[in-house]
Amino acid sequence: MAALQHSRFCKGCWEQMHLPVPLRGVVSAPFRAFGVRPSRMNPNTCTICELMFTKVMRARKITIDATVMFADLRGYTSLSQSQSPEAVSGLLDAFYDECAGAIWEHEGLLNKTIGDAVMAVFNFPLQRVDHVRNALLAARDIQRNWRERRDGLAVALGLNASELGIGIGIHAGELSFGEFGRTHKDLTAIGTVVNTASRAQSVAEAGQILVTEAVHQRARSDSAGQSFEDLPAQRIRGAR
Repeated sequence: MAALQHSRFCKGCWEQMHLPVPLRGVVSAPFRAFGVRPSRMNPNTCTICELMFTKVMRARKITIDATVMFADLRGYTSLSQSQSPEAVSGLLDAFYDECAGAIWEHEGLLNKTIGDAVMAVFNFPLQRVDHVRNALLAARDIQRNWRERRDGLAVALGLNASELGIGIGIHAGELSFGEFGRTHKDLTAIGTVVNTASRAQSVAEAGQILVTEAVHQRARSDSAGQSFEDLPAQRIRGAR
């Protein structure tokens, strides 16, 4: 995976509040002393900008139009039973790295890592009109980069490359984003859109990007001229 060029200032705080919050370099030291540092969900935003925005601070959660992507490493459960803990850990690290790099490259938020799967949200806190397109481009990068990397991983683990596939599901629409929970607060997205994206991922085959009809229709009208017509669309219960 190519090294990513990270922003020196928090894009979220600048775009939402026009505050130049430094993330890197000498000028970031005073901010780090107060706990302000690059977010683990997107290193081009800071650890507090997601909750500093006026709407979120006032409502604790907001309704946004966003695209949700789930990516899952196929066969991980069986591999964890047949491989050493070190080998499994290395495989999972490689999977997370490839997903994170592609998601951040296209300005998404790596919202969660769930065992052998990741969940990404596009259009928060970095708001983009073409967030569906960004999610699709990230998904394509994940599949392409993984195909280039998995041969070496398969040889090291004594497996066939076909045993190390990734299935991806994408859905778009309105969802709730904010802090949920009382004793343990979790900054995340919830709603039908999230559930449907997860179901799409569970149906997708290894090496496949499965999108819902809602995503397919938006991708067809992509203004940048990027063709996504080869992506499979499927009607999934709960999708609109």
